[in-house]
Amino acid sequence: MKNLYFVKNTFTVLFLLTGYYTVLAQSVSETKGRKISKVLYFNPEVFPDINEIKEPTYTAFFSALSDELSNSKNTELLRVDYNIPFDTVEKALILEFCINNNAQFAVVPKVKYFKVGFGKYVFSNQVIISMKIFNATGDLLAETSYDTYRKKGRMLGSAENSIKIGTFGALKALNKILRKKYRSGYTTVNEYEMFPAEQFSFIAN
Repeated sequence: MKNLYFVKNTFTVLFLLTGYYTVLAQSVSETKGRKISKVLYFNPEVFPDINEIKEPTYTAFFSALSDELSNSKNTELLRVDYNIPFDTVEKALILEFCINNNAQFAVVPKVKYFKVGFGKYVFSNQVIISMKIFNATGDLLAETSYDTYRKKGRMLGSAENSIKIGTFGALKALNKILRKKYRSGYTTVNEYEMFPAEQFSFIAN
């Protein structure tokens, strides 16, 4: 009986280990077969140009990005601590950064705060989050903006929360533009599918 018990337990352990390594091998195989795109995100341009609000804005923006893209299996977020003017992006500069970081895409963002009242700049908690996405050669692929006020964002609450909502909305809008503009000629998920629906619930609409 003891020998039989030992054989049964040995068989169970071997069965479980076999199953574990099979799943592990499948996971590794899927990972190797999946193309992972590296996406550079530069510091957002901040308006108005006030030094005291830049670092808190950077922190809130990249925290929002990290939260939204943390479950991505297709893209890798790379933060670049560099400031590029949103309206005058140089193609050669994007190309250089993508080459140096082995990245396939680059995003140049902007965070605009609203002014309320008169005289001294007093901030509303509402923001406009704008993004431009470029390919590795510096060509503009898509551009969008998300206005939390026009989208009926809450008047109460923190600017940090508005930045998160605006980032969420801008990413969703970019995805829709890219899918509509570039996916029509493909039968499978391609390199322009930056934020695949199966990975991000916020683009399921």
